[in-house]
Amino acid sequence: MKNILSHNSKVSGANLARFEKRHRSVGGNALRAAVLGGNDGLVSNFSLVMGIAGATSGQSEVLLAGLAGLLAGALSMALGEWISVKSSQELYENQMQLEMEELETNPEGEQQELALIYMAKGIPEAQAKTMAADLMQNKSQAHDMLIKEELGINPEDLKGSAMEAALTSFFLFAIGAIIPVFPFFFWSGMQAVIISTVLSAAGLFLIGAAITLFTGKSVWYSGMRQVLFGLAAAAITFGIGKLIGVSVAG
Repeated sequence: MKNILSHNSKVSGANLARFEKRHRSVGGNALRAAVLGGNDGLVSNFSLVMGIAGATSGQSEVLLAGLAGLLAGALSMALGEWISVKSSQELYENQMQLEMEELETNPEGEQQELALIYMAKGIPEAQAKTMAADLMQNKSQAHDMLIKEELGINPEDLKGSAMEAALTSFFLFAIGAIIPVFPFFFWSGMQAVIISTVLSAAGLFLIGAAITLFTGKSVWYSGMRQVLFGLAAAAITFGIGKLIGVSVAG
């Protein structure tokens, strides 16, 4: 970092953040995926359940819709996550293969790129060219250096399992989605609606509180914001359900 700052005082914050471990782990860790997956399941199924509860007074109808929403949403999330991880891996693999082909067909150009990479890190030009020439003696190491520095690809990203990601998304979504449905197994009518709302509000607050691990905001602020947004969405669908129910009944 001293080398970079001594040669270029106008370094972007994004580049500086790469040197700090606590910034590197914010975006893509498992806890973040768990929180967001549970939030998607809870909010979407809570809104769906309230809409059906508003339109009908039957316990079985709400249970059927809630369980169908849980299964459909969880499957959709799982498939989407599988495709996302698999596509990313295939994209990275293709880019890495292209980089290896460039090393084989244009070693002089790739050596110049390596020298420029070293110079960008603050290494003197003569030394950078020497280091690049030495590195080119080992194509595998040169390839690793280029995909990390030129393409920004971390080989660790290729080790993730698409199926594991899909199953994780399925279960996290399902856990969030079962919360608003659970009371309708035992109660019906307005009593079930109230219990479902209370449980969902508690779940939303916990999710909002968990989000503060990434945002640094106040637990109460983030938790209550999540509750208000979730309750607003559920209230809207409940109201629409009531209107549709009255219209159909009329």
